[in-house]
Amino acid sequence: MADKIRVGIVGATVTLGGSGWGANAHVPAIQALPGYELKAVCTAHEETARASAEKFGAELAFQDMNEMVAHPGVDLIAVVVRVPLHQQLVMAAIEANKPVCCEWPLGAHLTEATEMANSAKAAGLPTLVGLQAQSDPAVMYARDLIAGDKIGDVVTVNLSVMVGAITERGDGRIWQGIRANGANPMTIPGGHSIDALCYILGEFAEVSARVTTRIDMWKHSVTGEDFPVDAPDTVTAAGVLKSGAEVSYQVASVPYNASGTRMEIYGRKGTLVLTSKSVNIGPSQLHLAISDDKMAEIIPPDSYRLIPVDMAAGPGRNVGQAYARFANAMQSGTADSPDFNDAVGRHALIDAMERSHRESKVIKLV
Repeated sequence: MADKIRVGIVGATVTLGGSGWGANAHVPAIQALPGYELKAVCTAHEETARASAEKFGAELAFQDMNEMVAHPGVDLIAVVVRVPLHQQLVMAAIEANKPVCCEWPLGAHLTEATEMANSAKAAGLPTLVGLQAQSDPAVMYARDLIAGDKIGDVVTVNLSVMVGAITERGDGRIWQGIRANGANPMTIPGGHSIDALCYILGEFAEVSARVTTRIDMWKHSVTGEDFPVDAPDTVTAAGVLKSGAEVSYQVASVPYNASGTRMEIYGRKGTLVLTSKSVNIGPSQLHLAISDDKMAEIIPPDSYRLIPVDMAAGPGRNVGQAYARFANAMQSGTADSPDFNDAVGRHALIDAMERSHRESKVIKLV
């Protein structure tokens, strides 16, 4: 491997349409990290591939994903496209024996995610999944505070995730209203937030949930046509962690005044609260109180910042943190960032919530 990890990205484009996550988060992150180089860009059209490569300073432009994954100058493939396309592109990278980073959700459902994880494991390839909340400095610090017994044994956790409803969407986003496509408030803001909880406190032993669609019609922003929605936008759940701590959890897409993410962790010696407008984008804030003391903000030590100090604020920060951690896996073979196996665990938890709603029962997790 070269001195720098040379990345080929699919899904970063300078044209309008789509979520823009590849161009707005992954590209700035890769460009800011001294251990990485943005080597290649692949888009669906030759013109946009060339334009995107020029805009982002990449040496190579591809229209054909198979050509990019086969190129000897590309060390890592980053898949940052619509969720229904993840499996096809990830498998192309694995078959070319290339390590791969794929955005979250890994697959449109648990089966797809499991198949990708198993294939990467069989090939012995390091992987990274876009669960960036784990790399937010406040989340990392909270995990260490809990592990260090700062607030004692955790007895109760309350997690609330309120996100703004977007009821008018164009072609680039309206596909998210279809449940089978796997990208919705339950899986994205909900998935990132519940992943942060599990990263800090450990996995669930059991869960029960209600999963519903409260806003069941969107409007196409171009045509004005009504678009029926069946993707879940509201989840109310209760569960027990393997540690024995009780968890209450709600995620909802609301019309106005969304309050973001708030995670309250109550221990026998104190209380730790994490808040964020969006925990995967950050920055998140931490407040701590020991016993009956007043809550006071605490700042993560500088050691939790893994990106250059001069990196601009924005969605690329936590993505950059994740890439910085993943460099260890690429270069030393030691896992220090969420991989495809972690993604399967998160998909399994979401699947358990959906099963609980369908079957009206508590679901035990392995």
